[in-house]
Amino acid sequence: MDNHFKFTNSVVGLPLFFVVFLWFVFWLEIRFDFDFVENGIYPRELSGLQGVLFSPFIHGDIEHLYNNSIPLLILLAALQFFYANQSIRVIGFGILLSGIITWVIGRDNYHIGASGLVYVLVSFIFFKGIQTKYYRLVALSLTVIVIYGGLVWYAFPSPETSGDKKISWEGHLAGLITGFALSLIYKTPEYKKVIKYDWEKPDYNPEEDPFMQRFDANGNFMNLPKEETIEELVSYYSSSFPVSYTIVEDKKNESKPQS
Repeated sequence: MDNHFKFTNSVVGLPLFFVVFLWFVFWLEIRFDFDFVENGIYPRELSGLQGVLFSPFIHGDIEHLYNNSIPLLILLAALQFFYANQSIRVIGFGILLSGIITWVIGRDNYHIGASGLVYVLVSFIFFKGIQTKYYRLVALSLTVIVIYGGLVWYAFPSPETSGDKKISWEGHLAGLITGFALSLIYKTPEYKKVIKYDWEKPDYNPEEDPFMQRFDANGNFMNLPKEETIEELVSYYSSSFPVSYTIVEDKKNESKPQS
């Protein structure tokens, strides 16, 4: 299984490209005095659907952008290294599905920022690692939950999420739901445990195992009783009349001559 963990240029290139692109969009907004906020998600308005694609790349201020950049660098690198076959689909469908859910459940306001994707990645990496039951991925899941476990409190309405900055808890909740759904949809057969022994098979029956039959109910090893076999009498001549043989037990107990 460890052969699937390969460090490639994309492990560094993918998160760097994504984060640099976010900063480039923010630079364009400042340099040319653009206002991209209205391109964010506006729930239950047809014009607000454009934000499903554009909102992850729009940020309100530099603090907002910085707070999303660091987790994205770490989580995208982890996703590309441990789940290289699923990474692009998780990112693409994660943005789309979390955006649509936000459009459905969000408050009547513009929802912007890549924090929804951050929650998608945290949710996917955590739940997928638990599902695979592979020790390295489970360790990754526990690491993610230790570092970013506190984010779960921002996925529900609270005075902090509805304060002056009005954090989009709906986008965070949508990201958690999306990440969990994607962890169920995308399988990881490369991390499936290879069955080497009969007792690891799902249809294994210990009562039919010759080795397990040598143990009694208390777990004591015992020898199986020997089966009595009767030697068949071989005829060395043929006859046209029926011949009946009778086996007579040797009671003389004489030793046989050696040849």
